[in-house]
Amino acid sequence: MGIVNATPDSFSDGGRFTELSRARDHIYLMKKSGASIIDIGGESTRPGSDSVSEKEELSRVMPVIEGGLSNFPELLYSIDTTKYEVAKQALKAGARIINDVSGLQKEPRMAELAAEYQAVYIIMHSQGDPKTMQQNPVYEDVVDDVYSFFERQIKFAQSLGVEEIVIDPGIGFGKTLVHNLKLLAHLDKFTKIGFPVLVGASRKSMIGKILDERPVEDRLTGTIAIHYDALIKGASILRVHDVREASDSVRIFSAIQSQR
Repeated sequence: MGIVNATPDSFSDGGRFTELSRARDHIYLMKKSGASIIDIGGESTRPGSDSVSEKEELSRVMPVIEGGLSNFPELLYSIDTTKYEVAKQALKAGARIINDVSGLQKEPRMAELAAEYQAVYIIMHSQGDPKTMQQNPVYEDVVDDVYSFFERQIKFAQSLGVEEIVIDPGIGFGKTLVHNLKLLAHLDKFTKIGFPVLVGASRKSMIGKILDERPVEDRLTGTIAIHYDALIKGASILRVHDVREASDSVRIFSAIQSQR
């Protein structure tokens, strides 16, 4: 899953793809590099970020989705949003996936929307909202708490007719470094729930913290290491900025696994 942030303030590539031509070129390069899913977002969810209006978010994402679908219709398009109307307009345009970082906590009606359009629903775990989520997040047991969250939200989504579900433990969303490491160390527990698991650790601050405050642009090797470990534990989808490198690691992993 390749990332297109149609935002001016995302932590890694904010402002790079707000122009439609640059976003289109980026989608082409991600496709060429091995991406099969394009995740398009118009509201930054970096720690401390402010929300944007529905109108503003639509103005950012819809031209990118429509341009992507018209130029590269063979790809799957995912809308990264917590807003009902943004998700609805994206699905009407042809997007096939809703990537909800709130995991149905902000807008439960999104489950009905996904069922109506027979869309894949990505349920991500998060604690708090992006503005405050990194201010002292607390869990009794982060692995058990996130597992229980998925059980509840999956049951709710299925009760409203959602058939295709992906789960994402939400690395960096209301978690300390230790919380993130525990979730990754026990990722195989989540794969046993029975749904595809998505992992998105690309360039995130946990890598910088482990590697002596390494800046965002120097976190590629750390990203690949985390994602390769996630593949070993059963992850099905990697959400990444650096598609070629991630695709290479998946190909190497698959080649090795084919001989087991």
